[in-house]
Amino acid sequence: MATVQLRRYELVPDELDAFVAWFPRIVPVREKYGFRVLFAYLDREQNQFVWAVAHDGDFEAALEVYNASPERAAVFADQPKRVAEMHLSYVEPLVG
Repeated sequence: MATVQLRRYELVPDELDAFVAWFPRIVPVREKYGFRVLFAYLDREQNQFVWAVAHDGDFEAALEVYNASPERAAVFADQPKRVAEMHLSYVEPLVG
């Protein structure tokens, strides 16, 4: 069974559209390291971005390798801070 991490970002004011335009660049990098993006939703009214990512193996070990990867570094290079606050948690399905 996959481990699923729910990621909720409170975005920096006026950075929402730039973040949304940038986000698709990170998805293939995540996928290269065995992660799957399950969903991504934007809440413009609350200036929040909520998404979930899954991994079938050791999530923390894969995350460590991903975080240290040159591909991730390249995608984040020259990016201003767009996430004011990040809330991360592991979740489990209740339906489906």
